[in-house]
Amino acid sequence: MQYTSKMSIQAKPKSRTTHTWQVLALYMVLAANLSEQQGLKQACPSCDASQLCSCSSMGLDFIPLGLTPKITLLNLAHNRIKRIQSQDLQQAVNLRALLLQSNQISSIDEDSFQSLAKLELLDLSNNSLAHLSPLWFRHLFSLQHLHLQGNSYRDLGQSSPFSSLGNLSSLHLGNPRFSVIRQGNFEGIELLHKLWIDGSNLSQYEQGSLKSIKAINHMIINIRSINIFSEIVRDCLHSVTWLEVTEIKLPVLKKSLVQNSTSPFRIQKLTFKEAFFTDQSLSRALVLLKEITSLKVLEAINCVLEGQGIWNTEEITRSGQSFVETITIKKVLIQNFHLFIDLEGMESQITNLKRLTITSSNVFMVPCKLARYFLSLLYLDFHDNLLVNNRLDETICEGSWPSLQTLNLSQNSLKSLEKTANYTSRLPTLNNLDISQNNFGEIPDACTWPKHLKYLNLSSTQIPKVTKCIPLSLEVLDVSGNNLQEFGLQLSNLKELYLTRNQLKTLPGAAPLPNLVALSVRRNKLNSFSKEEFESFRRMELLDASDNHFICSCEFLSFIQHEARLAQVLVGWPDKYVCDSPLAVRGAQVGAVHLSLMECHRSLMVSLICVLMFLVILLLVAVGYKYHVVWYLRMTWAWLQAKRKPKRAPPKDVTYDAFVSYSENDSEWVENTMVRELEQACPPFRLCLHKRDFVPGKWIVDNIIDSIEKSRKTLFVLSEHFVQSEWCKYELDFSHFRLFDENNDAAILVLLEPIQSQAIPKRFCKLRKIMNTKTYLEWPAGEEQQQMFWENLKRALKS
Repeated sequence: MQYTSKMSIQAKPKSRTTHTWQVLALYMVLAANLSEQQGLKQACPSCDASQLCSCSSMGLDFIPLGLTPKITLLNLAHNRIKRIQSQDLQQAVNLRALLLQSNQISSIDEDSFQSLAKLELLDLSNNSLAHLSPLWFRHLFSLQHLHLQGNSYRDLGQSSPFSSLGNLSSLHLGNPRFSVIRQGNFEGIELLHKLWIDGSNLSQYEQGSLKSIKAINHMIINIRSINIFSEIVRDCLHSVTWLEVTEIKLPVLKKSLVQNSTSPFRIQKLTFKEAFFTDQSLSRALVLLKEITSLKVLEAINCVLEGQGIWNTEEITRSGQSFVETITIKKVLIQNFHLFIDLEGMESQITNLKRLTITSSNVFMVPCKLARYFLSLLYLDFHDNLLVNNRLDETICEGSWPSLQTLNLSQNSLKSLEKTANYTSRLPTLNNLDISQNNFGEIPDACTWPKHLKYLNLSSTQIPKVTKCIPLSLEVLDVSGNNLQEFGLQLSNLKELYLTRNQLKTLPGAAPLPNLVALSVRRNKLNSFSKEEFESFRRMELLDASDNHFICSCEFLSFIQHEARLAQVLVGWPDKYVCDSPLAVRGAQVGAVHLSLMECHRSLMVSLICVLMFLVILLLVAVGYKYHVVWYLRMTWAWLQAKRKPKRAPPKDVTYDAFVSYSENDSEWVENTMVRELEQACPPFRLCLHKRDFVPGKWIVDNIIDSIEKSRKTLFVLSEHFVQSEWCKYELDFSHFRLFDENNDAAILVLLEPIQSQAIPKRFCKLRKIMNTKTYLEWPAGEEQQQMFWENLKRALKS
């Protein structure tokens, strides 16, 4: 126990020391990783926290440190990297694409790509690799695309550098120094979608080198040696589907291209690019190519023909029928074009041809005799040539092109639409005609067209309008780029209409186009279109109204933003639909603009404000009528006028002793009792009564004020009826004010019946005040007291 305890005690310092070293080591590793990541960030900032690391054209001379498993694409193209070392890519285990083209790489360590098992694309093109090692690629099991062209290697080695690349789909290799292809160089590759070989100086090809590849969809090779060309063609007969040969100067071939080969062959398409032919080499090639029975498509692009068309037609005819169905000739230069003959004797070689394209090659006619032998031709493209109407008469003569369905005469020198239509009407089966980019300038009112024409392209032909010259049988019509201002043709069969780059301000009418499915009005002067216009096209599936100057009105925005089907129909929605006005939303996408309630319903808001104002005025009128505001205003005006007059009228203007103010209900007592008593007194008093003395036709208030001014006193006959009378309450109000303002002593109050001062309305406030401060006469019930009343009243009137 004692021994064990000592051992335990001695072990503790050692354990502590070990732990310290582990922590220190971990710290150093973390510090190194952080340092590497910091270095990566400094060398290539875009790599920071990103799966796509782009470090191209940054002057790097090494692969940056700190690459992590997070990175899936690493772009180091166009730098100065010279070497790839083992540890450079060790951590980038999830890399899918590695771009190292256009560097100075001359050395690659054998295990540099060992950790890149998921790599699918590797581009090492345009570097300085003097040789290729199979050890580089042995761990790239997922590699699909490999680019090795533009280096300095002369061959691929003694064996195949691609033996472990079982999933390879495209391979680019070769360079100006590349000169040898050996048997076994392509072992391990079974299927390729694309093989591109730069063999411009290829001088040695071992027969059978490409046979190890079982299938190649598209093979491109630039080659100058005709012998090597023949060998490659023989090796590719059973593997390549499309063979493209560039920069070859084709001599007169003597040996068969299918020597020692048996059909069936795989090659279906042969393309010559930037090749050079002579009459003799082309004539011989036409004979030898017939041996490749699988060949269906023959192309010549950017080629040169030195000759006059003097071919060995007898040998060509003896070699039998050609199996080629499609011939495409683009930008072929015939050096002695003006001397080229009419290919007489080739008639038997074209009867089975189905598709012929000759573009940008200065074709100005086809002899009628030759045209009548294109018995099976379905498609003819003479785009961008020198055809004119006079020559077209012979090119499309009676009986020519009997099976032709599609004809492209665009971008030629045709001037008469009427003649062009008439000539093409000779083609009984034509249903597709493209005569765009010809300068017709005018369009007749009627034309004769092929009976079964379905598609017509009249775009960019300078026609000013559309007329009934347009055939009724059309299903597709393109009149783009003609500055048309309207389209109103009745075309009941039309399904597609293209009106791009015109001057239309509205959509064409739907009624004449009942079966329209697709419509393009892109780049016109369209401001908007309504829900009714859109829905009138019942079969519409595609509408391209993009690149117009839309007025983003509320109605248009409401329709276009809330019509669910519209977003599915509009082509280019929402990016290509931009507001031009109002100015506040110019440049904004139509789908993102939202106008305010005031902007959207301006007329409604104005109408609503007008209605509210009318209602307010109506309410004020009703209130004014109910509370006699008009009377108040008129009385106020009269009172103000009266205020400006002298407070007392001149004596000569005083006509009456008293103006009597009384209620109509008290008129019997006033007129039969008081008037008789006062006016028959000695001397008599002159009283002013409104019934008797007011001037007829004069405003009542003016009558009252004038009468008060012409009277020495004002006699108020007070009763319950008086203080409740509308007459007294409104019509005499301001006369009371003036009277009280001038002289309270001029008022005589006669209380016809007992009345409480609280019963007097508030508007008679001065009258209430006088009743509280001044003695008034009270009409008694007894006759003796009545006599005393009259004496007091007369005394008051005289005072």
